[in-house]
Amino acid sequence: QEQLVESGGGLVQVGGSLRLSCAASGRTFGTVAMGWFRQAPGKERDFVAGINWSGKNRYYADSVKGRFTISRNNTKNTVTVYLQMNNLEPEDTAVYYCAAQDTEMEYTDRWRHWGQGTQVTVSS
Repeated sequence: QEQLVESGGGLVQVGGSLRLSCAASGRTFGTVAMGWFRQAPGKERDFVAGINWSGKNRYYADSVKGRFTISRNNTKNTVTVYLQMNNLEPEDTAVYYCAAQDTEMEYTDRWRHWGQGTQVTVSS
């Protein structure tokens, strides 16, 4: 069964850092693009960062450029995607979701698989 499991969320003060992890299993996620989205209370789910299957190409929302870094580790049997978040702001408070696409070796911007989410709260 395909599964994306996030971890690493929590409470942090303004200017602090967190690293989110997403463990992907159940299919060959190593050949598809993956990414992170977030949803704040009362708002829509927004794109945060994406990374192509090889890790060579990365994409960011304007609001997080220069502060967040997405990376991935593809092994034979597992894929882990990370989101390093630095200089956090109260506006970064949200539930963060890991996501994966379906098309192999392409970055299509069509997200088909989702994790359950992890809460990030930035306090001022």
